[in-house]
Amino acid sequence: MFSGGDVAMFGPMSKRFPELSDADRDRIIAMAWEDRTPFDAIELQFGLPEKAVITLMRRVMKPSSFRLWRKRVSGRRTKHRQQRHFFAGRFRSTNQKGS
Repeated sequence: MFSGGDVAMFGPMSKRFPELSDADRDRIIAMAWEDRTPFDAIELQFGLPEKAVITLMRRVMKPSSFRLWRKRVSGRRTKHRQQRHFFAGRFRSTNQKGS
């Protein structure tokens, strides 16, 4: 799917991403692109907080694509569980952790 350079670092130089397989990294990117998948679900499944997901996206995407993605997800209710007005009644795959 996406192949970026080194994605081992995020934030301050002393912090590191957990070891991610190519499949996990691709799944995180796909989940981040999905409008209905909250950052909380990515953190639950892969242990990456929102800031780390943003850093990962910045490193693997072209700058123009990253800007478009950030513009789309910034403040989006569906990407932040606390801002959602719904909690139940949505499909959740049995492959996701916490199901």
